[in-house]
Amino acid sequence: MKHISLLILLFSFFILLCPVVHAQQSQWPVINGEFKNLAASRFINELEIQTGYHFYYDTTGFDSLTVDLIIKDQPLPEVLNLAFAHTEYKHTLYNKAVFITKGTTIATTLPDDFFARKSKTPDTAATPGDLLTDFEEDTKPQIAALENKLYEIGIKTQGTLQGTAKLAGYVRDITTGEPVPGAAVFSDKLKISVTSDQFGYYSITLPKGRHMINIQSLGKKDTWRQVMLYADGNLNIDMRDHILSLKAVVISAKKAANINSLQMGLEKVDIRTIKQIPVAFGEADILKVVQTLPGVKTVGEASTGFNVRGGSADQNLILFNDATIYNPSHFFGFFSAFNPDVVSSVELYKSSIPAKYGGRLSSVLDVVSREGNKKKITGSAGIGLLTSRINVEGPLQKDRTSFIIGGRTTYANWLLQYLPNEYKHSKASFNDVNLLISHKINDKNDLYLTGYLSNDRFNLNSDTVYGYGNKNISLKWKHVYNNKLQSLVTAGYDAYGYKIYSEENPVNAYTMKFDINQTNFKLHFNYFVNSKHTLDFGLNSIYYTLHPGSFGPRNEKSLVAPEKVNAEHALESAVYVTEKYNITSALSLQAGLRFSLYNYVGPNTVYHYAPGLPKELSNITDTLSYAKGKFINNYKGPEYRLSLRYAFTDNFSVKAGYNSLRQYIHMLSNTTAMAPTDIWKLSDPNIKPQYGEQVSVGLYKNFKSNTIETSAEVYYKSIKDYLDYKSGAVLVLNEHIETDVFNTSGKAYGVELMVKKLTGKLNGWISYTWSRTLLKMNDPSIGEVINDGAFYPANYDKPHELTFIGNYRFSHRYSFSLNTTYSTGRPITIPIGRYYYEGSMRALYSDRNAYRIPDYFRTDISLNIEGNHKVKQKIHNSWTFGVYNLLGRKNPYSVYFVSENGVINGYKLSIFGAAIIYANFNIRF
Repeated sequence: MKHISLLILLFSFFILLCPVVHAQQSQWPVINGEFKNLAASRFINELEIQTGYHFYYDTTGFDSLTVDLIIKDQPLPEVLNLAFAHTEYKHTLYNKAVFITKGTTIATTLPDDFFARKSKTPDTAATPGDLLTDFEEDTKPQIAALENKLYEIGIKTQGTLQGTAKLAGYVRDITTGEPVPGAAVFSDKLKISVTSDQFGYYSITLPKGRHMINIQSLGKKDTWRQVMLYADGNLNIDMRDHILSLKAVVISAKKAANINSLQMGLEKVDIRTIKQIPVAFGEADILKVVQTLPGVKTVGEASTGFNVRGGSADQNLILFNDATIYNPSHFFGFFSAFNPDVVSSVELYKSSIPAKYGGRLSSVLDVVSREGNKKKITGSAGIGLLTSRINVEGPLQKDRTSFIIGGRTTYANWLLQYLPNEYKHSKASFNDVNLLISHKINDKNDLYLTGYLSNDRFNLNSDTVYGYGNKNISLKWKHVYNNKLQSLVTAGYDAYGYKIYSEENPVNAYTMKFDINQTNFKLHFNYFVNSKHTLDFGLNSIYYTLHPGSFGPRNEKSLVAPEKVNAEHALESAVYVTEKYNITSALSLQAGLRFSLYNYVGPNTVYHYAPGLPKELSNITDTLSYAKGKFINNYKGPEYRLSLRYAFTDNFSVKAGYNSLRQYIHMLSNTTAMAPTDIWKLSDPNIKPQYGEQVSVGLYKNFKSNTIETSAEVYYKSIKDYLDYKSGAVLVLNEHIETDVFNTSGKAYGVELMVKKLTGKLNGWISYTWSRTLLKMNDPSIGEVINDGAFYPANYDKPHELTFIGNYRFSHRYSFSLNTTYSTGRPITIPIGRYYYEGSMRALYSDRNAYRIPDYFRTDISLNIEGNHKVKQKIHNSWTFGVYNLLGRKNPYSVYFVSENGVINGYKLSIFGAAIIYANFNIRF
């Protein structure tokens, strides 16, 4: 109540100090009309039209308020009295403006004794803690002053203003100084809106003159700025966190990004939501949450590889601050590579992928880290049953240079001691480190340095040690030329590799290695032409150096013969352009063109095979060697991106999209899930790049003032030259890998349904996906025909998937989360009979992937307990308790068959065959 009184007082004081004070009108506008069961918001719109007055009010609660009046020649104040009689709403009229407030009336004059009051004078010098308290108590009045101040942009001119002007700037968090990406900046009256980019930058074109600019973002308190626009200019905006009421709240139409956005198949997940969802061992996991979204599947438990709309795991481009992450998992896939404490936003593109992205067929997962607190040193830490983490951030130079550094590690060996005897002597560990430094050179130039390093090491009850890791570093330079044009230059280096070694027996000691390295350069431009046209264009290039594998002695005593597959090199480049055109307020179009060029580069040796015959060693006709830097062959072609959106109402729209993509790099794996020993292979004269096309249509409808989002999307995808493997294929250290793989064609189609509740005590989502992914290989000249040339299910084809994610907040301190998921079992090939051949009994196998493992079902729960919310407290803590696989189901990861004493027996392998209880302790400082 104290804050409300202070806000009213400051607003009143501002009114008295305005440069021009208008006398109260002697005659109020007269209202006429029949308002039968009209929503309060529509009623106010009618009053604005009849009177020319502007109404200011909070939309919260207005959907449940209706007006039922017949008015004839009544003055405006009397009409408002009648409309809001028997409600908590009050109104204040001043200078052709009407302020509607709930429970409190705004005063337009100061109290008689205002100037007689003495200001507070402390008896002693203020301590830093006192100053902090005073600042926090005065926050709301300061914000109110900003919202009621008139900002004059450009040089003030006399006369009628004509034409348009650009208003640009940054949206930032007022507490930390970090950017607020995805904030909506709009003029409600003109129906013109833009969103801030990942750096919080926005640029909006408006007619010259006076405007009320609204700024909104999920998790932030709505704010506005009054602007008098004379010419192009800048306006930076600060926002603050919004502690939502536990009761349902109303979200304005401008927050309905799913309705207004042109982008189809885009899933954004709030980092706060990610931390609420229960996962194995209680570690917040970005990829596990992504796997709960419609159209996203996983082949089994403890796997961070995922399949999007019928694509394989290697068809996902996974980016962390624009750096490519080749293996996004830790600890056998139990944990993802992303530290949730340093992540700012997570976006998954499933269709209509923007033209600036390329190189993968199925999806783009774009993970962006935070920049770090620009105001003061803060941090967080957590300790769980298997992992611990710490994060520190703060300014190196206040408001100009900030850093954030975070690290995680594990101490999981104790858990392995409780596994069956064959794993009792196993060991496993991982660690990762994130670093980001952000530096503001001046108002037009910013630099961002990002580094990521991860390492995993384990052995499974043997002396064979497995190790793998990612190394990524990138430097970004953001330059603003003017309010219409900005650029982002990125240069980086990405590496992934693994090493396997054994040294227990010196004679047989060996080391096997694989690695892939890429150097990349990106140049991206945003050009805001006007309020209807926006252009994105640029170019990017990647130079690959890939070492397919080496095998050699571990020490001097080893008798292992060395073996090495020749290194591969390639250059992948692309230019692109995208135009977004708002044809009308309801109809928008986005069209993109990307042209990609791929060059396979020497030094290397290429084998040529007889045309029309399968690629086998016996069919090699020639062997050619190419010198370093020599272009061996190339692939090229255009890629098209198209999106169309039509909004029938503010809460219902229809979208359609088409995109085509090319992928020049392939993952070779002898497992269905991603594994540390997976090998990547570049396209060459014998292995063609993959090509895919997708068409999708979606319906989007929101209910209850956009607090409930619903969507239904249908898609069809065709795939060409996807790699599949011959029976008994050898993938490791194979310099003739093209003889063990073959190109297939495929198709994927499905329906995705989702209902999401964003606010209130109970929030979460329900998603259902029905989909099929089928492959076909029917060319005998390529190799063995599979399933007589008919379509067969891909390894990750799972027709039905249903997920429920629910969070219930008992209070601001206590919340409960529930996660339930069901899916069809994945396909397998099994022995269906036996026969005798050359004196021995052999297994007769079914058609490829003709059977399925049992269906999957799992339920998880967690209880989240926050510490107290005292502002002055130095350290805030929280606890998370939960149970993963509450019902203790032995969900199968795979089914395999073993010949034992002449009998073929089948076995089911479960990763988690019992309920897992966990606890995590977290602190923030």
